[in-house]
Amino acid sequence: MGEESKNNEFEFLKSLTAELSTGELLFPTSLTATLKIRRALGDPNASIDKVARIISTEPVLSAQILRLANSVAYNSGNVHTSDLRTAAIRLGFEMARNVAIAVGMKQLVQTKSTTDAPELIQGLWTRSIRVAALSFVMARKLTRLNPDSAMIAGLLHDIGKFYILNRASTFGNAFTNLQSMWDMVDCWQLSIGAEVLEKWEVADEIRIAVLEHRDLERTHPGGPDLTDVVMAADIVDAHSHLDRVPLADWTMLPPGLALLELDQQSATDLLDEVKDELELIFQALA
Repeated sequence: MGEESKNNEFEFLKSLTAELSTGELLFPTSLTATLKIRRALGDPNASIDKVARIISTEPVLSAQILRLANSVAYNSGNVHTSDLRTAAIRLGFEMARNVAIAVGMKQLVQTKSTTDAPELIQGLWTRSIRVAALSFVMARKLTRLNPDSAMIAGLLHDIGKFYILNRASTFGNAFTNLQSMWDMVDCWQLSIGAEVLEKWEVADEIRIAVLEHRDLERTHPGGPDLTDVVMAADIVDAHSHLDRVPLADWTMLPPGLALLELDQQSATDLLDEVKDELELIFQALA
């Protein structure tokens, strides 16, 4: 690595450290606006008409709300709607707020730069949507957990990586070596992810699932929880797509998978059973 590259990497690390220590994370303007809408949607006294008006102020959010409301996951009666009020009722207020997060993440993905970061972020986005769809289906079929919460936890499971790569894209050639970039991402993703989740006011159970789903030895009393579902979705996705490295050995099941009664064969059977549903959810989120 040349001297200039070392300096660029040092400057990026210094900037990232400062943002983390002060809690002043830098987001695209469009994302900041979307998150303001999400906070407005959190008003417990807001009427459905007010919620629809708030959503309508952001065209991308409106389109995503309608797309998801008309997807197979939320439209079992196959009744199409183009009315935001109806769509918000169908999804529920909390899911409407979560869709704002999905839109915000997509705004992180759509960064423009001459570096490799946007391509890497796009790859992360694709994988995050797959894990989100799997989390939704697993929660619905294998647990009594809220599938909506599982979906958003799956979507957010790599949020720290998104932020770091997005910021790297603003530093030009901060990294000429991809291994160096991924080393940085792996080192900082949890700390950054925790800060992002706090800024976005994400519910505790979702935050825990995002921050702890890679702890394959994690145990807890009772039945499967949201963290187990996201862990399982991430593992199954990694074993079923060539763009990922396997995360676990099927001969030594993590406790989370055991709680869900998932082994290699049952996971394969589940994927076959819900293949069409996963594709429709993927299209709705993408």
